[in-house]
Amino acid sequence: MGLTVFAVVLVTFGLTKVAYQNPGRMLAPENASEETVDAITRSLHLDEPWYIQLWHYVVSGPAIKGTPTGLLNWPPSLGYSYREQRPVTGLILEKLPATVSLAVGALVAWILLSVLFGVYAARKPGGWFDTVTSGISYLFLSIPTFVTGVILLFVLYYQLSLAGVKFFPSGGYVALTESPTEWARHLLLPWLTLVIAQVGLFQRVVRASVLEVAGKDYIRTARAKGVGPNGVYFDHALSAALNPILTLGAIEFATILGGAIITEQIFGLDGVGRLAVSAANNGDAPVVIGCTLLGAVIFVVATSVVDIITYARSGK
Repeated sequence: MGLTVFAVVLVTFGLTKVAYQNPGRMLAPENASEETVDAITRSLHLDEPWYIQLWHYVVSGPAIKGTPTGLLNWPPSLGYSYREQRPVTGLILEKLPATVSLAVGALVAWILLSVLFGVYAARKPGGWFDTVTSGISYLFLSIPTFVTGVILLFVLYYQLSLAGVKFFPSGGYVALTESPTEWARHLLLPWLTLVIAQVGLFQRVVRASVLEVAGKDYIRTARAKGVGPNGVYFDHALSAALNPILTLGAIEFATILGGAIITEQIFGLDGVGRLAVSAANNGDAPVVIGCTLLGAVIFVVATSVVDIITYARSGK
């Protein structure tokens, strides 16, 4: 895990060096003199070799902070924003609640719907319910997220507002601590956008996983003992088919926590994804690296936890 995260830092740092050839000029005022640009470049160690710049970032950034006790500091530093003149950690922590709210709510909704639809489709493969849900799954998988978000905004916000129904907001984020009702209302359309994007894939995975174990001996034994269809499929078959569902769920959840860039942009959610896009456009390399590092850590931790759970469930 540590090697993976370090590799992400190294690659991202290298890409920022390629993308931003003269960060000093990008950060200087529009009519700044060459002396001003050179002074900014020197103050940020941007005139030194890349490996020296990387050392300065690591020493003052992800963990060490230049002191032996830096590893004990929490939250760890992720460098200093060029544009905002603030620690990157503080910027990310400000944006994280919106992204976490978006990811957790969408994950719960699409997992519940996927399990329900997938199990019922597996009970009668080839039946009308299986056929309908399969068609809907393929349709949802074929529609890009940005198209879904725009359509939802047009229909459920714009058209309903013209008709006098102003329930769905156009965008923005309200903190859960400020108003739970407004928090949920502002996230309904973003949640629905992500659910539509993910439920088709997860429904197919659940269906395939349940069908794979439906013919096993213990399933036939459960039926012979008089266990009803719901008990057979939801208690026995689904439990045995959880491993691929958990693995895929962890990957998708970690990806969204790293920043649901398109969804956040469409609905004006001031989250980590929007912060990363803004930093990339402004040449704020420490923020870009910090957001990427956050996504990498979440991804590595989530997949590792699922690996541990899957190993424990195997009984080895």
